[in-house]
Amino acid sequence: MLKELIMKNRSYRRFDEKQRLKPEQLLKWIDLARCSASARNAQSLKYLVVTETDQCEILFPVLAWAGYLKDWKGPREGERPAAYLVMLNDLQITENYYCDHGIAAQSILLGAVEDGYGGCIVAAVNRNKLKQLFQLADHLEVVQVIALGKPVEQVVLDEMVDEDYKYWRDEHQVHHVPKRKLEDLIIS
Repeated sequence: MLKELIMKNRSYRRFDEKQRLKPEQLLKWIDLARCSASARNAQSLKYLVVTETDQCEILFPVLAWAGYLKDWKGPREGERPAAYLVMLNDLQITENYYCDHGIAAQSILLGAVEDGYGGCIVAAVNRNKLKQLFQLADHLEVVQVIALGKPVEQVVLDEMVDEDYKYWRDEHQVHHVPKRKLEDLIIS
């Protein structure tokens, strides 16, 4: 069952924008992150929950999408995320959140997939602009943004060929993600 969730948990970048998410749904997924491991148990990550359409429209332009897809400018209207979680580090707790952002994001996304949704971790963010737009306090550092919604795209895993790890889309707009073979990951 866990492997099935992991296989479904892809970086989705196109959503059914009309299927809005309620804050309560996002709080459920944040609670999964809250219960997950935290380096030194510092628990310094905080979240800005963005579900309102007008707030989503303000946030969208400060994100950059799918750097390997040079001809794609990001989700078009109608395919944009229905919600976002802005992951923040509270500098009053600690300056170093170590690997907590990855653990938390994976927990959130696995919860989303289990509930029939999907998301994408976006690290290409205009952090200063985001802080300004949402009037975030100085002690809150933008770590990343998790875009969320009901996916409308197909993402498939392919076997990596010739060390080419760049994802791509075919003529049917199926998103392909090359993965190394298991035996290529094992050092003996």
